Amino acid sequence: MWRDPGAPADSFYEVRPECTDVPKSRFRIKAGKTLSARKWQAAFTPEGYLDIGKILRRIQRGGVHPSIRGEVWEFLLGCYDPKSTFDEREQIRQRRRYQYARWKEECRQMFPVVGSGRFVTAPIITEDGQPVQDPIVLSQINPEKKSGLPPKSEIDAVNGKLTNGNTVACSTSSSCEVLERVEEPTNRATVDKKEIQWKLTLHQIGLDVVRTDRTLVFYEKQENLSKLWDILAVYAWIDKDVGYCQGMSDLCSPMIILLHDEADAFWCFERLMRRLRGNFRCTERSVGVEAQLHNLAAITQIIDPKLHQHLETLGGGDYLFAFRMLMVLFRREFSFCDSLYLWEMMWALEYDPDLFSLYEDSEAANEKAEGSKGKVKSIRQCGKFERENMRSGARSSEAPLPISLFLVASVLKDKSSKLLQEARGLDDVVKILNDVTGNIDAKKACSGAMKIHKKYLRKAKKP
Repeated sequence: MWRDPGAPADSFYEVRPECTDVPKSRFRIKAGKTLSARKWQAAFTPEGYLDIGKILRRIQRGGVHPSIRGEVWEFLLGCYDPKSTFDEREQIRQRRRYQYARWKEECRQMFPVVGSGRFVTAPIITEDGQPVQDPIVLSQINPEKKSGLPPKSEIDAVNGKLTNGNTVACSTSSSCEVLERVEEPTNRATVDKKEIQWKLTLHQIGLDVVRTDRTLVFYEKQENLSKLWDILAVYAWIDKDVGYCQGMSDLCSPMIILLHDEADAFWCFERLMRRLRGNFRCTERSVGVEAQLHNLAAITQIIDPKLHQHLETLGGGDYLFAFRMLMVLFRREFSFCDSLYLWEMMWALEYDPDLFSLYEDSEAANEKAEGSKGKVKSIRQCGKFERENMRSGARSSEAPLPISLFLVASVLKDKSSKLLQEARGLDDVVKILNDVTGNIDAKKACSGAMKIHKKYLRKAKKP
């Protein structure tokens, strides 16, 4: 039977011509399978209510057309309730845009480069909050001044440390008009610790931004790089428990490309971080993702005990070799286009129709994290992975494991024979797993994850 090979989607995410070693995308836009703009629009009622169940099934069959990916993701990530109207969503959108603008202005008051169309890649302050007067820093803050140090008042303004208490104009930034009056040092002898911590991360964000998706033509433009930096800087300020960690730029980058409005991209990223921030939360004793690695070990021990034993023998029982896959959701293992395809299928499979209300109500969100049942919901509106959890009763005891863990377990299962036969040390394990880059089919990986998930639920139930 003749099968439609589909149209390639790489043209939507143009790669720089000199980057010849980028993995080819496997994702194809297929008529009748991929969610098209026409099918997407037809899923809304005249008032704006969305038949999310129908959308989920289509995404699981063939992903989302790149032209509508951003707006579809806003629903998949819980930015909007499918049971809301067009007018209700517009009100929420405008309220969030205003909130983001307020947070961004708050950041700009502390460091005027925020929102200026520029960003920094060198430290701007010392550990004790003193401004760094390094020429590299000053050239990034004041690009119009090619040589010589700017007046000390400007340096102080940039670092939020004015000593004379006067209102000062920021002459080097078009978006920075006038800084508000800063309190006398007698009232603020030292910069707030949180502000120092935030400023200490800004250059690291900049270093990561210039390395993120650098093969894409999109990021040849300074304005797009600075937009990514701005969003990550604002997020680092509002999420004071987590701040900024390496890997977040990889998670945020697609949002910038898919959603033209910076505030909309920020809120999509913020919703994604609701799912993943636990991986980035660090203490003196542990890194957040260690809990997920422990869960991965438990899954593998049940699904493939021989492989688990072999990995433990090699000293890999902590499963740190899977750290990157979980932290950035397979961004390194897939081409840019295929990683987006993988993400939307994952989110469609584990979609919970209560996402919006759970995120809007912080108490409910805490209950969800603790494994609370919550209100009864329509199973038809849930993703396939979520439905399996509901049927198995996983929701009634503890928070369910994310599908990303079963995706990693699927990759390990697929490479089990090779790992058992050829891996004689952890270096071999890493090498074998690195070889999967560009060679995984996203849809097959999700199918494999679902099979392992079913098997895990079945075996984990047994006494």
